[in-house]
Amino acid sequence: MALGDSLTQGYGLPTDDGFVPQLQSWLQENGLEVEVINAGVSGDTTAGGLARMDWTLEEPVNAMLVTLGGNDLLRGINPAASRENLEGILSRLERDQIPAMLIGLPAPGNYGPEFKLAFERMYIDLSGQFDVPMVPNFMQPMTDKADAGASFNDLMQDDHIHPNADGVKMIVEHLGPQVLSFLKSLENETN
Repeated sequence: MALGDSLTQGYGLPTDDGFVPQLQSWLQENGLEVEVINAGVSGDTTAGGLARMDWTLEEPVNAMLVTLGGNDLLRGINPAASRENLEGILSRLERDQIPAMLIGLPAPGNYGPEFKLAFERMYIDLSGQFDVPMVPNFMQPMTDKADAGASFNDLMQDDHIHPNADGVKMIVEHLGPQVLSFLKSLENETN
């Protein structure tokens, strides 16, 4: 199950072009029989993700990707509150013995260096605290292009917030191997 916001949900894209369907296809093409359930809710914050854990987990899941934080950033929510919410989600998953993978986002510099550091550290710290694998940047392909001095507008929808189908494809190509490794490690634990 992928618990997240509009980036997970596939905002603005035809259903098959969203993150979850593309990730599922990528994993299947790479030899894993898996169904990825879309638990992305457009506009969701870490608080919203925590609040909906009960009904999200009504359907049995073997593992969860936690991909929340983007809307916390857009709203300038204190990273301490975001961290507390993510900690609540990971605590619940630990209690229910559902393995998790945490996928973060980098904070922009416009909130100041303390905010940026606290936001980015929360993913690292929680990964260590709960001993879960972590990917620091859901949007890594866009960051890579920007770091190389290139525009990544060709990978984004007109709102410049959400990736287009090509952008999602690049995100899946970046995240896919890490998710595959995470899921294969779970298979090995059960065998």
